[in-house]
Amino acid sequence: MSGSVAVEENAVGQSGGIKRPHRPGRRFRVALVVVAVLTIAAGFIVRSPSPVGHWDSAQGQDRFMAAYDEAFAEMPEAEESVDVRTDFGIVRLYRFSGTGDATGTGTATAPLILLPGRSAASPVWADNLPMLREIGDVYTIDLLGEPGMSVQERPIQNDEDQAAWLHQALESLPEDRFHLIGLSIGGWSAVNLAVHESELVATMSLIDPVFVFGEMPLSTVMRSIPAAFSWLPKSWRDDFNSYTAGGAPVEDVPVAEMIEAGMQHYNLKLPQPARISEEQLAAIDLPVLAILAGDSVMHDPQAAVGTAERALSDGTVSYYPGASHALSGEQPEQIAIDIAGFISENSSSGGK
Repeated sequence: MSGSVAVEENAVGQSGGIKRPHRPGRRFRVALVVVAVLTIAAGFIVRSPSPVGHWDSAQGQDRFMAAYDEAFAEMPEAEESVDVRTDFGIVRLYRFSGTGDATGTGTATAPLILLPGRSAASPVWADNLPMLREIGDVYTIDLLGEPGMSVQERPIQNDEDQAAWLHQALESLPEDRFHLIGLSIGGWSAVNLAVHESELVATMSLIDPVFVFGEMPLSTVMRSIPAAFSWLPKSWRDDFNSYTAGGAPVEDVPVAEMIEAGMQHYNLKLPQPARISEEQLAAIDLPVLAILAGDSVMHDPQAAVGTAERALSDGTVSYYPGASHALSGEQPEQIAIDIAGFISENSSSGGK
């Protein structure tokens, strides 16, 4: 694959080699919570003197944790929870053992690291985990400075700090290399790590990442502004989340309730992510899978495809026509198939 970009188009219902367990219909689009909401607006609208992310009240934290626990109950059982100390705080990860051989060449010895989106946490991966575990062992991570079980202790001031805490967290794990899978802002986090400290990264799979292949449209930024005010009705935040998920309803979905609670009660203290430049993308010497949604509102989808094709030196672009930014919940089976094939194809450079 070196020096070339392969483009594949996926249609809804395409079959593949990963077993497809029956999933409850009520979570059909729960990945709506991977929104890049408030990264621009909230920093100016919601101010607090604290230099680190924090809860607005004990009651707000309790509401989030109740929703977190309910959403987490829909996940497969984790082998263990892991808390690792970094220079910027304590990072929570969960380890899930691999269940089978999805790649045809043996279970990946480099585990998968799942990076969620803004205001999300590990439970956002409930629909994806059963199939991703067939590839190999999996860690989910609660991003530092976001609502979740990770605890920020020092200011994160720039993109270098964002890469540093993630690198330190991975360095604390027993494995030497990792396949990163990033959702929305988690995709940006993966690429930002590769730009600054790539030695622990085997491959990257980016699911409709923000600030990587295009700018966020002004219309989306404007629609996020009402959701930045915690005192406004819950329906305003639900409306924005539904907008990012192609209009899907979000009420009474456990993981969506978790996200909304985090949006309302957690005060982010993170720098605005810098757009990854094409020069930075071209300099990444790693296999990259870009999974892009045809109806995403987080960037211009066609322009994002063009950027990925043009800039990635060792990339595969997988385009999902008709999918929203919530495609990880809309098409979890096809995403797992694509990632399994990508890791298998890049096994020599993927740390297997």
